[in-house]
Amino acid sequence: MRRHLFWLPLLALGGCATLPPSDPENLCAIFREKPEWHQAALKVRDKWGVPPQVPMAMMYQESSFREDALPPRDYLLGFIPWGRVSSAYGYAQAKDETWDDYQRDAGSWLSSRDDFDDALDFMGWYISKTQRLNGVSKWDAYGQYLNYHEGWTGYRNRSHDRKPWLKRVSTVVKQRAERFGAQYKSCENELSRGGLFGWF
Repeated sequence: MRRHLFWLPLLALGGCATLPPSDPENLCAIFREKPEWHQAALKVRDKWGVPPQVPMAMMYQESSFREDALPPRDYLLGFIPWGRVSSAYGYAQAKDETWDDYQRDAGSWLSSRDDFDDALDFMGWYISKTQRLNGVSKWDAYGQYLNYHEGWTGYRNRSHDRKPWLKRVSTVVKQRAERFGAQYKSCENELSRGGLFGWF
């Protein structure tokens, strides 16, 4: 009996993990299933002027909405696991140094990359700064994703021109953002009537 009791706290901890949405291809379905995510998206829109569909499409690409997403492992000699290829972590796949910049500039030292609200606010901050530094519209999911992947300096140096695969991925993000935007337009009033915030 004691052995079974030992596992109960661990099972309880495991139950605290936030599962990805069951229908990640539909922004209305995501926000209906997770109304707190809709609240977070509205806060980011009001704070940073970022339309919900852009960071949500980017987040889908980065982590598939998994709170503990990690980049693939690196391998020594091609077969010995040797750490990770980058320090990216969490919903937004934010790297250590960029997350530190966000915490100093706009977040809090308590902000966490595996907290959805914090991760989405980070993306709003990054998208807003991309517009300010590189003149890319907050509605331009294609250009925003290139900046997000390559960094502001890399984008200015057009490092993406040497990466046709990245341009293809950015096109996928753009297309998903367009679908998310159309979907959200169809349920925006319904979600607002649900008492989640409403448009100001």
